[in-house]
Amino acid sequence: MIERIEKVLDEKVRPALAAHGGDVRVIDYSDGVLQIGLLGQCSVCPAAHLTTEMLITQEVKAAIPEVTSVFLEQSASEDMLEMARKILNHML
Repeated sequence: MIERIEKVLDEKVRPALAAHGGDVRVIDYSDGVLQIGLLGQCSVCPAAHLTTEMLITQEVKAAIPEVTSVFLEQSASEDMLEMARKILNHML
């Protein structure tokens, strides 16, 4: 199933995200639920949920009906956390 999902992402989603300096990664798939994370500029975009709903969810569900929902995991990368620590500790 992951291979099918990756193919849809490669063909239908990643080109649009790349145009905005972003990408998507598959975190997990289980029981119809696809868990993804946005990367690059898309990971910090205020419209990340709209991108997930309007682009990723629509394309994946249209191509793979077994996917019933797409969940966007939003967490800070270790690099982002380190930068925040430096800022908060006035180390920059």
